[in-house]
Amino acid sequence: MTAKNSEVLALTRRLVRYRSYTPGAAQSTMDFINGWFEARGLETVQYKGAGPQGELTSLVVRVGAGEPRILLHGHADVVPGEEWQFEPHEENGELYGRGVYDMKGALAAMMYAVEDLEKIGCPATVELLIVPDEEHEYGRPAGAEVLIAKGHTGDFLITGEPTDFHIGTQAKGVLGHRITMLGKSAHGSRPWLGKNAVLLAYEHFDRVLKLPFASERSELFPYPSINLARIIGGDVLNRVPDRATYDLDIRYLPNQDPKEITHQINSIDLPAEVEVLFSREPTYVSRRDPFVKVLREVAARHFHGNPVGVGRHGASDIVYFQRVGVPGVEFGPIGGGHHGPREYVVTDSLETYRQMLVQFVRILGRNGKGC
Repeated sequence: MTAKNSEVLALTRRLVRYRSYTPGAAQSTMDFINGWFEARGLETVQYKGAGPQGELTSLVVRVGAGEPRILLHGHADVVPGEEWQFEPHEENGELYGRGVYDMKGALAAMMYAVEDLEKIGCPATVELLIVPDEEHEYGRPAGAEVLIAKGHTGDFLITGEPTDFHIGTQAKGVLGHRITMLGKSAHGSRPWLGKNAVLLAYEHFDRVLKLPFASERSELFPYPSINLARIIGGDVLNRVPDRATYDLDIRYLPNQDPKEITHQINSIDLPAEVEVLFSREPTYVSRRDPFVKVLREVAARHFHGNPVGVGRHGASDIVYFQRVGVPGVEFGPIGGGHHGPREYVVTDSLETYRQMLVQFVRILGRNGKGC
């Protein structure tokens, strides 16, 4: 293991130990990151506004000046995990722990890449944007939205979401529904006299899976994602439940219309009330985009195969930048198991990822577009 790979790995370990699935721990992580840059003489700008009370801080580090304006984006928060997952450990060249793959390993590599670019003296503008709330919905403007409102936009964005060195040029949209089933109560000893709303919810979901939109496909996706995320029904053991509510998480294709999906769900002939909780559009950038071409050239140097543009099933903060005209891709190191009990990142890929980011900016410079 090289000295550089060791330092990226050490920083990843340090970040993973922060249990940043709560607002307080997420803010502590941001404070540590701010101190890390200050110790290296790199100036940071912080903005409050994210989080349940608007108390969480987003952070920006800028190096260089001139064109193009490249944005690197990372998030410091994670989904909840077991206590042992916050003590990272290595097995056979892989680092295990909550958030190593999504995306504290990538974030650590980005932090060192920005320091490297500062030392090179690159005249291109490179901003690292770090947010504390990508994994959570707090009912307030997201950290990314706060940064955009403060003017932190550019010509192209790379977010370090896990992609195994593939370039994520498309991502599904997000459509959340809350569906309340209306049944009929009866004594639990005579369920045939009632209409069980929990069973109706299961039947309703089964019919959703058979709707036309559920079997559609697109260029990069074989199907939309449909997840029964939560169900609540019944109150006491000895009564047939007359109401049940379930939440439906749909990740729809770039060629699908969320209004049409909702229309199809409303067309199901069962007693139900359908509420749209939220909708977030898909993201898209052409594989012929000049920045994508340069990134593909860089990735091909280290990737065993063709790092073509791929579709991403999950959503990311790219959507906020797309809304203001900034194209972006998901691009991150190698690993697996994100949001699961065996989340890991391949340790050597962290240093490689750091080098890729630096090479990406330097190639843009050789092409007369930057440093």
